[in-house]
Amino acid sequence: PRKNSVDDGGRDLVCPIILQQSVPDLEQDEEIVDDDDEEEHDCSKDIIRIEHTMATPLEDVGKQVWRGALLLADFILSNPDTFRGATVLDLGAGTGLTSIVMATTAKTVYCTDVGDDLLRLCSRNVVLNKHIMESAGGEVKVKQLNWLQHSLCTDADMEFSWTEEEVADLYDNTSFIIAADVCYDDDLTDSLFRTLYRLCSSFNHTCTVFISLEKRMNFSLRHMDVCCEAYSHFKHCLSQLQDLEDGRCRFTVEHVPLNFSQFLLYERIELLELWKVTASSLAFEQIQSDSN
Repeated sequence: PRKNSVDDGGRDLVCPIILQQSVPDLEQDEEIVDDDDEEEHDCSKDIIRIEHTMATPLEDVGKQVWRGALLLADFILSNPDTFRGATVLDLGAGTGLTSIVMATTAKTVYCTDVGDDLLRLCSRNVVLNKHIMESAGGEVKVKQLNWLQHSLCTDADMEFSWTEEEVADLYDNTSFIIAADVCYDDDLTDSLFRTLYRLCSSFNHTCTVFISLEKRMNFSLRHMDVCCEAYSHFKHCLSQLQDLEDGRCRFTVEHVPLNFSQFLLYERIELLELWKVTASSLAFEQIQSDSN
């Protein structure tokens, strides 16, 4: 629902609505809108509806909505012109919240994760929020993308596979990659950065990556102190990426200040961070240099 307008942004706060109903129930609820309910129906156009679980085992954390996703969604809403008309890849999209918000300004969003169960949940959320995306002309395509595999699944018999046209579009046109709260396990973080390198070094254009995360503090027996080892490993991977010199791609890393407006209702704690990585194709830069 709409809340009071943000002082410096001119937009309204939008609360993500958590739904645990089945899709048929939702469709039945929205089938008929009486004249008396017209005002309430208009307000519903501003509601983001997300089906998710409240608690999960570690292997199903993608079915929850995490603060890092809300932070990244706020950043997108604060900078719509940056992403307008773009092709965007969302890695580890989980419930699809950031992809849905991105599709309010971007042209095409590839919303990716692994596991048919999670991807079906994501697809349901895309359907629930199609009214938000269609009015802006954006499209979300839910696809499987496994960070442990070098190639995309193009088997037409597999659910959430890629068509050859989509693969070509991904490599030719992706100008932004986003990832929210995906750095909680060192092995997965390694796989994320390998995937980023593999993709960006295959592009013939510059690509900008935004990664949001929440530092989660735990007591470490190894250090005998409260620390965030997953965050330390993430920072190490960032440094390695920036220092990489392979003649194919150059990466620059920036910390993004969290001084942008807050449109979604959550606690923006100090442990939340947003990072920007710019991947520049050296071959593309050479072509530009030669043309000048």
